[in-house]
Amino acid sequence: MIVTGKDLMRYQGTARLDRRTKDLVKRLGPSDIAIIDHEDLDRVSAEGLLATGVEVVVNAARSISGVYPNLGPLILARGGVVVLDAVGPEVFDRVREGHNVELVKEDLLLNGTVVASGTRLTVESVEHAMEDAKAGVGEQLDRFARNTLEFLDKEKALLTEGVGLPEVRTAIDGRHVMVVVRGYDYKEDLRTLRPYVREMHPLLIGVDGGADAIMETGFKPDIIIGDMDSVSDEALLSGAELLVHAYPDGRCPGMARLEGLGLAGTPWPLAATSEDLALLLAYELGADLIVAVGTHANLIEYLDKGRKGMASSFLVRLKVGPKLVDAKGVSKLYRSAPGMLDLALIVGAALIVVSVVVMISSSARSGLGLVLLRLRSYLGL
Repeated sequence: MIVTGKDLMRYQGTARLDRRTKDLVKRLGPSDIAIIDHEDLDRVSAEGLLATGVEVVVNAARSISGVYPNLGPLILARGGVVVLDAVGPEVFDRVREGHNVELVKEDLLLNGTVVASGTRLTVESVEHAMEDAKAGVGEQLDRFARNTLEFLDKEKALLTEGVGLPEVRTAIDGRHVMVVVRGYDYKEDLRTLRPYVREMHPLLIGVDGGADAIMETGFKPDIIIGDMDSVSDEALLSGAELLVHAYPDGRCPGMARLEGLGLAGTPWPLAATSEDLALLLAYELGADLIVAVGTHANLIEYLDKGRKGMASSFLVRLKVGPKLVDAKGVSKLYRSAPGMLDLALIVGAALIVVSVVVMISSSARSGLGLVLLRLRSYLGL
């Protein structure tokens, strides 16, 4: 990002546009200006934007609408990112990918002409908006509960009947299974669990972009489940078994992407979320333990995902609960045992310390000599 005359709040950069924030972050850099269309910007998306090093984000929609206290805008503001908010969807018609654009105060300019105007967010304005949004959480919870109950009856087959499992080549029975979703704190949880993965060798299931998270940690997914819209080509080509989430009527848009890559996938039509499918697969095929990383479990997280209810997830968690462990619980309970390399390093460090002490201390040399004499005497040498 080129900043010119910061006191004048003037920024220049290359426009990068996408209505799907999770796709945009894959091609963003510090010298770009991100243009998104993301109402109620969620925490995970904001963390993704912040990680790119981008300094300016222009949002066509409202980053915080007041429906619930979403954390995304606050994360960007506290991270020093300039956010020009609610500029309107027309910005996508007036600016193209790669255009050189300029932000001056509350206007976005292309070739000196204003193409969009909005409101500059500050930490204070976002905190105030979040306080106002908190007042409506009770109403959102009520709506959420009603929607959940409304669809609970339709989806109860997840709990009371079979789920129509697809044919799976990967052996799961009796193994630990780790299900990775790109949700809250998934990066930190994965880093914490690296010793567990190295020692226990759980089967790794990536839910869409969760497969990339697994690879970023230095491992490879065994199975990828999802609609295949937010997982990289690299992950899809990693050799993992691919299960494509399909609509209950059989439509499966994700298959087209796999066919374009020359890959074969197995469709799985079910009225549930992709992370629900991953948990069900592990449970129904006999996993000994299911470790969940980044999965969604509370009201704010589900609202962040744009869901108005959680009937399927509620039922799935009731079903798999006895075998399900949250990643943070595992990270607190599990302590990796030292391996042979760890022990060798400890012994080596101790020998180095002893050697240094002997070299610099005459009394230590004398003491060591006495010990050796007694040892020789004891052994009859």
